[in-house]
Amino acid sequence: MSERTTLQSNKKTGKLPWNERLSYGASDFACSFTFSLIGTYLMYFYTDVFGITASAVGTLMLVARIIDAIDGPFWGVMIDHTHTKWGKSRPYLLWFNAPFTIFTILCFMTPDLSMNWKIVWAYVTYIGIDVFYSAVNIPLTSILPSMTTDPDERVVLSTIRSLFSNFGGTLISVIALPLVTLFGGPNNPRRGFFLLAVMAAAVFFIIYLVVFANVREHVQTKQSQKPLPFKTSLKALKNNWPWLIVIGLNVIYWLGMQAKNQVTIYFFKYNLDKPELTSLALFFNAAGLISVFITPKLVMKFGKKRTLLFGLGTAVIGQLILGLGANSLNVPIVIIGTIVSNFGNGFVGALVAAMLADAVDYGEWKNGVRAEGIVTSASSFTAKFGMGMGGAITGILLSLGHYVPNKTQSASALFSIEANYVWVPMLAFVIAFIMLLFYRLTPEKEREMARFINKKHAEE
Repeated sequence: MSERTTLQSNKKTGKLPWNERLSYGASDFACSFTFSLIGTYLMYFYTDVFGITASAVGTLMLVARIIDAIDGPFWGVMIDHTHTKWGKSRPYLLWFNAPFTIFTILCFMTPDLSMNWKIVWAYVTYIGIDVFYSAVNIPLTSILPSMTTDPDERVVLSTIRSLFSNFGGTLISVIALPLVTLFGGPNNPRRGFFLLAVMAAAVFFIIYLVVFANVREHVQTKQSQKPLPFKTSLKALKNNWPWLIVIGLNVIYWLGMQAKNQVTIYFFKYNLDKPELTSLALFFNAAGLISVFITPKLVMKFGKKRTLLFGLGTAVIGQLILGLGANSLNVPIVIIGTIVSNFGNGFVGALVAAMLADAVDYGEWKNGVRAEGIVTSASSFTAKFGMGMGGAITGILLSLGHYVPNKTQSASALFSIEANYVWVPMLAFVIAFIMLLFYRLTPEKEREMARFINKKHAEE
């Protein structure tokens, strides 16, 4: 099917061909495959392999969040100012593919430096990968409202994207440690992590070229044909309560998830004294694939809000079960809690992008301004901000617990690890649940906005 025919079909039905749907999903497989490696293992790499203290790592992640306060909105504004033959968001998938690939490798290099220079190296490479991740990931969310105005098709696209994302994150989490041993041997984790990063970076680079080739921006408006001034784009956020609630929820949710993910290896290595089970526990992230798969059917029946509330509530129950297992050092209960929690978390990943796309429509419906970049840039920015805060909290708690790498841990250190793995995430999920109770964008309102926007675009 030609691009012109596909575009005409999209305008009539809002549905996209499967090659475009799958390419869009593959984009987040690539992102999760690389960035989950960083989110899950980089703190452990810094403390137990590169030799940086936990407090220094926590400070680094906190400083990186200050940078995020600038770079996230920056990329959103840049997208709104971009006008090329490829569209507004799509060019960034090509332009920043190579820089992100390079910094993925640099993050896991271990040059022979003094402690101070090691910290400098970590700052430069970690902040670099953080900035370039925004450059390649924000466009994935900002392009969604430009691919279709059909709310149901957006849920389908978000579901496919989340399925691929969950699979990519689970896959790298499971195979990472075995590959580190394979590439570096049992006594050379530095070489192992470096070669693993090279492999992950190559996967990302190739997939993103395919994504750029297949994904298109079908929804064209007068505003999308020219750069959008910054002051004008900000009007899309005025009284945009759906947007405000979703980004707040995203910050809190990812704070909890990052605190949990990055201490998984610590928890199984030190608290349970079963490091060999780390990959198995991370494999059960795949439980989220089930929830992602059934998300569209639940949304059709109950709407996005109720489906997401169910997911967050399930995640809280899972963390409570996990807490019982952690307290009794009972591995089967820990695994059950992990599965239940991950099943609930799958709904969050499947729906946040779709809800932000709805917020783009809400900004146009409410304020007359369609600003995909500034509205959806909040997805990557708030996720990274939450992850950074989670990383900082982890570093602080490990430092307060007097964690010492590769040693038998004190009771206080073991509790600090447990707090990060169980209780910080549970509290975050509870807060996110409460915030979502105030979300008021119903399925009926979504359809009303879609009719209004389609009519407006047709008249234009």
